[in-house]
Amino acid sequence: MTLRPRHVRYDSDLACTALAAKDRKLGQLIERAGPFTLRLQPTESPFEALLESIVHQQLNGRAAKTIHDRVLALFQENAPTPETLLRLPEERLRAAGLSAGKQAALRDLAEKTISGIVPALSTLRRTTDEDVIAHLTQVRGIGIWTVEMLLIFRLGRPNVLPVGDYGVRKGFALTFGTLHPGERVQAENLPDAATIRRRAARWQPWCSVASWYLWRACDLAAEQKDSKPVSRRKQ
Repeated sequence: MTLRPRHVRYDSDLACTALAAKDRKLGQLIERAGPFTLRLQPTESPFEALLESIVHQQLNGRAAKTIHDRVLALFQENAPTPETLLRLPEERLRAAGLSAGKQAALRDLAEKTISGIVPALSTLRRTTDEDVIAHLTQVRGIGIWTVEMLLIFRLGRPNVLPVGDYGVRKGFALTFGTLHPGERVQAENLPDAATIRRRAARWQPWCSVASWYLWRACDLAAEQKDSKPVSRRKQ
């Protein structure tokens, strides 16, 4: 059965209204960007979600999908399980396109899933954001950012603030800082974590929604840049 993206369970209209009331500039961004359209990526298990994250690391979208499809094919149309992965020979994983480092990370993920360090999906859904991060970052190759993306895009948590995410930092600079659409991003344009957290104090408990709109700020800036007419020299 193919799983389809689903709506978040929290009230996104309420979130947008509250954010606009608490932060005028963010409210202006929400008005420009339009409705909140985030849909959750389907998730069978934390093991499968993290397997995909590990495979995708440091690869562009097309290459990552190709290798992920090859890895899934090793399970012969069955759902990937930790036990099955641990039985796969190294040469088959390497032939699918996995580096030695990613193989080690996947085997560590499998072992920690079997031992219970990586909980079942039903357990994760009852676990606080902080505890989800504490559990899953014990896996080799899984950092805080990866877990934050899982919390936002798979578990649908409403109050996650990925301060280390480049898109969030750039969107923040476009919305609250000195960066303008079309300008080249300089290191001094991007806010540090403390600056984002100070502003985000007024976004509670809807930081995931605010983050989504900061990503949209980047999209809007790119669209604005692309829509500018190209100047031509007179012949």
